[in-house]
Amino acid sequence: MTIKTRFAPSPTGYLHVGGARTALFSWLYARKHGGQFVLRIEDTDLERSTAESVNAILEGMTWLGLEYDEGPFYQTKRFDRYNEVIDQLLESGHAYRCDCPRERLDQLREEAMARKEKPRYDGCCREKTVNPDEPHVVRFRNPLDGAVVMDDMVLGKMVFENRELDDLIIRRSDGSPTYNLSVVVDDMDMEISHVIRGNDHVMNTPRQMNILHALGKAPPKYAHVPMILGDDGARLSKRHGAVSVMQYREQGFLPEALLNYLVRLGWSHGDQEIFSLDELTQLFDIDQVNKAASAFNTDKLLWLNQHYIKSADPARVAHLLGYHLGKRDIDPANGPELMDVVMAQRERAQTLEEMAEISEFIYRDFDDFDEKAAKKHLRPVAREPLERMLVALEALEEWTREKLHATVEQVATELGLNMGKVAQPLRVAVVGRAASPGIDDTLFLVGKEATLRRIDEALGYIFDREANTGEG
Repeated sequence: MTIKTRFAPSPTGYLHVGGARTALFSWLYARKHGGQFVLRIEDTDLERSTAESVNAILEGMTWLGLEYDEGPFYQTKRFDRYNEVIDQLLESGHAYRCDCPRERLDQLREEAMARKEKPRYDGCCREKTVNPDEPHVVRFRNPLDGAVVMDDMVLGKMVFENRELDDLIIRRSDGSPTYNLSVVVDDMDMEISHVIRGNDHVMNTPRQMNILHALGKAPPKYAHVPMILGDDGARLSKRHGAVSVMQYREQGFLPEALLNYLVRLGWSHGDQEIFSLDELTQLFDIDQVNKAASAFNTDKLLWLNQHYIKSADPARVAHLLGYHLGKRDIDPANGPELMDVVMAQRERAQTLEEMAEISEFIYRDFDDFDEKAAKKHLRPVAREPLERMLVALEALEEWTREKLHATVEQVATELGLNMGKVAQPLRVAVVGRAASPGIDDTLFLVGKEATLRRIDEALGYIFDREANTGEG
């Protein structure tokens, strides 16, 4: 059997991380078994579906690197096909027209809820002849007895009694097909072999299986994966922080880090934490996914992201970093090679956004010194080391890391100080705070002109401090 999976989001918002994990599971299953992966946009909800949401889904899939073999297919372009199947079901007696008014249906719902029963249609129009020219919906004639048995690849064997399933609407009064009908026709026409989706769809599955049986088709295999929860045990939502895939891009996460993290929400391979996509393609299988929901842990994602920042090709990280610098109105061309920035900062940042933030000093002067750092390191005692460094660096002809390190070391030796007594005031003078890469990297990245200018400003700060406080 040819394996064919699909990811079928509704374009009513951004690509949620829960949807991204479902897409990843479907993509991995197809890749592992030499099959095909289909992208389908389920846009039959005409009121809520938007072009912006479609673009957000496509952009998210591209950023994650989840290439699809077929698609994207749009359900709104297949209405003729859905209506053809609905007419086929009407002709075979597996569907019927219903003209029950809204008031009657509302009353049925209220009465069922008062009895603490699940609301469902009572089949009033099953044997009734309804004028096709009058307003009506079309309902699927669900079997009244027997059961639907589903061997779910994640949840195991599940049995649904047909008497618990009502006659669902498959065509609305405006002539548009409903979700459950469209999905069935798409999966049938596209020859989907395995449907991997969230377990919030479990109750749709027996209804869809019955429609497929009525059409004389065998259902695909189903795998319903558990939800992702926030750290408080509630379903993951905006109040837990970022939930959109592209928000994670904006926050400076690498796509491979997010993919690696998402696959571990519900699946594991021993104690291994780090997986390349090639490894996942070899190791992943849907029947190893846990039944229980998994909690999202942002700290774990940050740890993974830092691992990938440190281990990824620096040229690639540099390319991605440029975007985050641009968001801060920094033109990376007006500075050192981005690869050099990455190599200096990759041990110090958990995200590319953080790397851009802590690298601003390389590209632009700062307005104020960090108060705590200046109070500790830009004291009058630092004036002589900084004056000596200003003279020595101004005379330096080769602005290399080696020469810079040697110059700092030489001034420290001449003054009879350890390196820290010279390097720390110098760092605060050039960076504005007490934390930065090694002093030779820091000076090299800032460049000669800016370094000399900032040391001069730091000396002015010390002079003003002496004048105002009487220190000396």
